[in-house]
Amino acid sequence: MSDPTRTLIFGNSGSGKSTYAKALAEQMACPYLDLDSIAWDPSAATPTRRALPDSAADIAAFTRRSDAWVIEGCYADLLELAMAKATTVVFLNPGVETCIANARNRPWEPHKYPSPEAQNANLDMLVAWIRDYAERDDEFSLAAHRRLFDAFTGPKREFTSNERGVD
Repeated sequence: MSDPTRTLIFGNSGSGKSTYAKALAEQMACPYLDLDSIAWDPSAATPTRRALPDSAADIAAFTRRSDAWVIEGCYADLLELAMAKATTVVFLNPGVETCIANARNRPWEPHKYPSPEAQNANLDMLVAWIRDYAERDDEFSLAAHRRLFDAFTGPKREFTSNERGVD
């Protein structure tokens, strides 16, 4: 019997993390966690990150519930919390222009926005944020994702285009 696969998927906004994670989790018949769902305080009037220990507790609970899982997000600080339990990492790094095109073409995300109009109203800000990926030096940056990827000693893959399959 093979060891269960516990996969972390990360990259810039618009890199295809959610799409890839959903497909992989479906293929593996395992749960997946979108870190957006635990990173933000839903009761805050403006976008506010939850305290790291609160998100850490949610990650720990999620990883205990199943032997196999998929976690995706752009939060290097949260991904790092699950890294020790991961068996595989996937870095989606298709380039800024591809991420922007993906963001412009993504369907409405009702778990993030109350309406398609609200999502579209946020698009210019999102595109500017995507464009700054290589210049930022925060937990959402190319530098932080590169550090995570390089530090992981197990099986790992970096995809530099939208051309990828779930294998």
